[in-house]
Amino acid sequence: MLTSLALPLLWPLLTGLLGTVVFEALLNPRPQPFWRRGMAANSVHLGSWLLLFGVFVLVLQRPWFAVIFILALQLVVVQSSNTKSSTLCEPFICHDFEYFWDAILHPRLYVPFFGTGLAIAASSAGAAAICGFLYWEPSLITQWGGLPFIAYAGLLILSGAALVVLGWRALAPITLNPVEDMDRLGLFASLWAYGVALMRSSPPTPEQSPFYRLSNTPNTTSPTPGASSALSNVVLIQSESFFDPRSWYPDIADSLLTHFDATRAEALQHGELTVPAWGANTVRTECAVLTGLAPSVWGPRQFNPYRTLSRHPLPSLAGTFKAAGYRTVCIHPYPASFYMRHKVIPQLGFDQFIDISSFESSDKQGQYIGDAAVARKVGRLLEDSDNRPVFVFVITMENHGPLHLEAPLQESLAAALPTAPWPLPTHLRDLAVYLRHLGEADKMLASVKTALSEAKRPGLLGWYGDHVPILPAAYRYFSPPAGTTPYMIWSTDAQASSQAQHPLQAHMPLNDVSPNQRALSASELGVQLFKQAFGHDISSNVIKAEPEPQEQE
Repeated sequence: MLTSLALPLLWPLLTGLLGTVVFEALLNPRPQPFWRRGMAANSVHLGSWLLLFGVFVLVLQRPWFAVIFILALQLVVVQSSNTKSSTLCEPFICHDFEYFWDAILHPRLYVPFFGTGLAIAASSAGAAAICGFLYWEPSLITQWGGLPFIAYAGLLILSGAALVVLGWRALAPITLNPVEDMDRLGLFASLWAYGVALMRSSPPTPEQSPFYRLSNTPNTTSPTPGASSALSNVVLIQSESFFDPRSWYPDIADSLLTHFDATRAEALQHGELTVPAWGANTVRTECAVLTGLAPSVWGPRQFNPYRTLSRHPLPSLAGTFKAAGYRTVCIHPYPASFYMRHKVIPQLGFDQFIDISSFESSDKQGQYIGDAAVARKVGRLLEDSDNRPVFVFVITMENHGPLHLEAPLQESLAAALPTAPWPLPTHLRDLAVYLRHLGEADKMLASVKTALSEAKRPGLLGWYGDHVPILPAAYRYFSPPAGTTPYMIWSTDAQASSQAQHPLQAHMPLNDVSPNQRALSASELGVQLFKQAFGHDISSNVIKAEPEPQEQE
């Protein structure tokens, strides 16, 4: 029988529990209703509420304040999940809690998607609520005394923890498809399931990487005569949000990607790249390319693999080039600490990391450092000869969202959307901004090719997009693209051969059928680049190392 002391907790507890069910129904897409989920998921939901309510009552001493506080936090998660689903086709998961801190450090990348006005309103309402409840709602300690208060709060916490543990143990294993798991389990159970799976998972082992044997022990074998000068400079460019949208929306000008078409026609290999990201989460694709490990190898760690790589380094494509005598450089015109790259990039085998501190504000093109400035930086690295070949990995930023913070320019429409009306309809505004920057990426491609061609060594260029862009209005109006991005591997030797044999081919769009066309997953691209750079498959144990610079003339 409930005592008179417990009654002040009962109504806030039941009201808050009902509120969690109502707020969960605001998710889009909406998960299955609780009566279809089974006892295990509902046990986790109920236990989560009791646990949170008990903890917040213990801290705040005011049950109604605790209810409002918890429901406000849940509403933030729900709104974040809805925003993420609409832009990235993936709901909120446990791993995403760390992005709240990133949103404080890098608000431009996150807050505009959530809604700047909504963020300000929510913050103001939260501050007002805190002040109001602290003033008007009396503390339970002053009403009950310390020991009864602690006893009831502790009972809530223990009951909630027990229900969470019992329910979690009975849950079916997660599929690691966040959309499916959220639908099946609901918000609370899916957060717990992903969190526990993350804590219980082990990082990939070095032996699982295809680069393991080649990047751990430098080959000190003396090069064969002429091998030093034969090794190519290699540039691998991860172009932000790059994909070819012309087949997706036929009104885009065919001439928008002239240099891309010419390079693809000359490429040693090209095709569609299956990437493990949509709209953002660049490091998922980046990690797959550099480590050669597919998302399935990472298990629950696949959603932010750099968190693991910051503590558990793995063999990589860069380490393989370094073991072969290359100077290895990474360029990313953004703060090095974002995604913990300042810790990860050196551990992946890079000698140097060039971040935004090496650029000027005049290098900006739109919101970020432009592709033209990054191309100039690559060109200077290729000119800076220290008698070693260089491997440069580039992570561009110019075409990063949020695109709606920029206004489309009427004068740029002729090169991108020649038939579009002005002023632009809503579904074309972000697309026009994207296409303007896509044209700059195409110019960067030409600039890097020229720099490679003018260098003393042969040159090898890899190019791919990390994911498709965030264009929710365009996708709603038309339809979402397939989600793959193009890749190419091009050589200065291939260019000379192609132009000599087919002088017109390099300036014509690629036909549908090409002997060099091959679809890849992101984890296969680095392996293919290795093969083109060294002339043999990665299973071979022969890589001729460069001699030290002083040994060369």
